[in-house]
Amino acid sequence: MTAKSGISRMFSALWTSINVSRKILLNLIFFGFIGLLIIAISSEGEPIVVNDETALVLDLSGVVVEQKTAINPVDEFIGEAVNQSNQPAEVLLSDVLTVIEAATQDDRVKLIVLDLKNLTGAGLNKLESIGDKLIEFKQAGKKVYAIGDHFNKSQYFLASYADEIMLNPMGFVLLDGYNNYQIYFKSALEKLKVSTHVFRVGTYKSFVEPFIRDDMSDEAKAANKAWLGDIWDYYKTAVAARRKVQISNFDEQISDFETKFKASNYDFAKYALNYNWVDKLSSREQIEQTIAEQVGWQKNKQTYNKIQFSKYLQLVKVPEWANQEPNKIAVIVARGSIQDGNRPAGEIGGDSTAKLLERARLDDSVKAVVIRIDSPGGSAFASEIIRRELDLLKNANKPVIASMSSVAASGGYWIASSADEIWAHPTTITGSIGVFGMFLTVEKSLAEIGIHTDGVSTTEWPALTPTLALNNSVKRVLQKSTETTYHKFLTLVSENRNMSLDDADAVAQGRVWSGQKALELGLVDKLGNLEQAIKSAAALANVTKFKVTVIEKELTPQEQFLKEILGKTAQAFSVGENHNSSSINPIVNQLAKEYHKLTRFNDPQNIYALCEICEVN
Repeated sequence: MTAKSGISRMFSALWTSINVSRKILLNLIFFGFIGLLIIAISSEGEPIVVNDETALVLDLSGVVVEQKTAINPVDEFIGEAVNQSNQPAEVLLSDVLTVIEAATQDDRVKLIVLDLKNLTGAGLNKLESIGDKLIEFKQAGKKVYAIGDHFNKSQYFLASYADEIMLNPMGFVLLDGYNNYQIYFKSALEKLKVSTHVFRVGTYKSFVEPFIRDDMSDEAKAANKAWLGDIWDYYKTAVAARRKVQISNFDEQISDFETKFKASNYDFAKYALNYNWVDKLSSREQIEQTIAEQVGWQKNKQTYNKIQFSKYLQLVKVPEWANQEPNKIAVIVARGSIQDGNRPAGEIGGDSTAKLLERARLDDSVKAVVIRIDSPGGSAFASEIIRRELDLLKNANKPVIASMSSVAASGGYWIASSADEIWAHPTTITGSIGVFGMFLTVEKSLAEIGIHTDGVSTTEWPALTPTLALNNSVKRVLQKSTETTYHKFLTLVSENRNMSLDDADAVAQGRVWSGQKALELGLVDKLGNLEQAIKSAAALANVTKFKVTVIEKELTPQEQFLKEILGKTAQAFSVGENHNSSSINPIVNQLAKEYHKLTRFNDPQNIYALCEICEVN
C-alpha cells in the first residue's frame, strides 16, 4: 500500500506540474495576443506622405486576380505575421488600375517604377489592362521605368510598356513561349488496379485523358497548339511593336540563339542588351542612382524619393459610399472552379453566385449587370443555376453583359451564353463546349489485399460506391445522361448565338478557342476589357451617369473586425520576407493541384463542364 501511495503521489505531482505549466503557457499566449492587439489599435503608425517629385513603385506581389481568395482572418493574420502563408499572394487588378489612374492625375508623382520581381503570374488580358493605364500615365508627360534582376514572360510583357528597361548585369530575360503539359496516370492506376469509368461527349474534351492515357491525344495536341499559338502570336506582336524588335526573334532556332549567345560572350544579360530586349545593364545601386536623378534622394532613408504601391493605394482608394450617383452598374466576379452549393470568394458556388445575381435583380438602383468570368468551368448543374439567374435578370429588363477575363471556358461559357452581349479579350481562353463524367472504383485494389464489399439492396440499382464495380446497365445510363447534358449545352449555344445545332456542334465538341478565334466563330460579340463592357452595359440600360458597384459576399461584423484588427497587428510585427525557393516546390505543387482537381467534384449528377487544360505556362 505504501509503494502504491508513493507512486500515486508521484503521478499526482507530475500531473499538477503539467497542468500548471499548461495554464501558464495559455495565459502567456492569451495576454501576449491581447497586448499585441492593444499596441496595434493604439498605434497610429507612420503617416503616409507623398512628397513632390515622387516615384510610385509598382511592386506587385503574387498573382494578379479579379477577386481575392477568401481566407480565414486568423489564418491570414498568422500567415502575414510570419510571412508563411499557404495561400499564394494575390493582388487585385482593380487596385492596380486605381493606383495608376490616381498617379496620372497626381502632380506629386513624377514617374512609375515597375519592380516586378515578385509578380508570379497574370493573364495577358490583365497585364494589358495595366499597360493601357501606363500608356495614359505616359501621355500625361510622365516616365515609366522597369527594373529587375531578371524577367519572365509575364513580367517582361508589363515591362515592355516602360520608357526604359534596366536589367541587372547578372540577370536574364526568359521568353520561352507558352506550353501546356499534364501528368498522366493510366499506367499507375492500372498497377494500383483502380478502375476508371469515363462518360464524355466531345472529341476534344480532354480533361479525362490523364486518367485513361499515358500521353496527350493527337486531337488534344492539335487543338492546344492552335490556341496556344494564338496567344503567343498576340504576345509577340504586342511586345515587338513596343520594343521595336523583329517578331522572328521570339521564335529563333536554338542554333541561331547559340550564335548570338556566343557573340555576347555567353552572357545572358549582354545578349538581352545587344538584341534590344533591355535598354541598360545596371546594378541595384546604379538603378537607385538613375531614378534619384529624376526624383531626388531621401537622406534619412538612404533611397530615392518614393512611395510603394500598397501605401499609395491606402491614400487613393475611394470607398463606394463616397459616390452618391443613384444609378448603378453592378459587377459580379465569378472566379475559380464552379461547384455546387455555397462557396467563398475565389471559387464559384452555384447557390452563392446566384444569390449575388438575385441581389442585383432585386435592387432597383441597379440598371445593368456585368458578370466578370474568370473560370475553367466545373459542375454543369451549378453552371445552369447561375445561368438561369441571368435569364431572370433579363426578364426584369436589366441588361446582362458577360465580360470574359483570362479564362471563360466550358461551364464558364455555359454561364456566359445567356448574356445580351459577350465580351472577351483576344487572348481569353474560351469555348470547351462539352461535358464529361468520371467515376473511379477500387474494388480490384481492395480485393488484392483481401478486402471485399458485399450486401443487399431493395432495388436493382446498386450502391454507387468506389468499393463496388459499376455494372453495364449503370454505365449506359450515365453515358446517356452525359449525352443529354451535352445536348442541353449545345441547345443553349444554338439559341443564344443564333446558330443551327449543327453549326454549334461544329465549334463545340469540347474544343478550346482563343478570344480572337471565338469572335470569328460567333461565340463572342466583341473584344475589349472590363471597362469597355461596363460602358456597353450602361448604354444598353440607357444611363449616362452611373457608379460601378461590385456585389460580393459581405463579411459579418465579427469577420470585418478580425480582419482589420489582425491585419494591423500582422503588419506591425511581421518578421520579414520569406525566401523559400526550394526546387521541390514545383513538383509538390503540381501533384497537389492534380489532387485538388478531384476534391472540387461535387456535381449532384457527377457531370462536369470543365476545361482543366485551359491554362498556360
